[in-house]
Amino acid sequence: MSGPRTTLAPGADAIERIARDVLAKLPEEFADQLGNVVIGIQDFADDATLDALGLDDPFQLSGVYQGRPLTERSSFDTATLPDMIRLFRRPLLDEWAESGETLEAIVGHVLIHEIGHHFGLSDADMHALEQAAD
Repeated sequence: MSGPRTTLAPGADAIERIARDVLAKLPEEFADQLGNVVIGIQDFADDATLDALGLDDPFQLSGVYQGRPLTERSSFDTATLPDMIRLFRRPLLDEWAESGETLEAIVGHVLIHEIGHHFGLSDADMHALEQAAD
């Protein structure tokens, strides 16, 4: 006879593995343009990030791109910090629990959305592309 079974929510390492799997499946022409984009996993966005986006509830933000989009770069740019995509574990897990989607689909959607910002696409542009792909 075994004891009670405990199921733990996926940790940051599991979310990062999913994100890395998504990156590995990107078409080469996109993957080559990502350069040194760093993927970071945190439980929630910090207060400064939430304030900058006008958000009060940390569950409203599942990912954010921080950096300078490729469309705004110049050959005259000096060295800067690497671009970063931050994924927020707790909002991702909440969406997973509430949506019926797989965690892989949710992380993939958020990651691709943030990669779109790296390429200089607006939220409206990405939404239109997603609608066209449906």
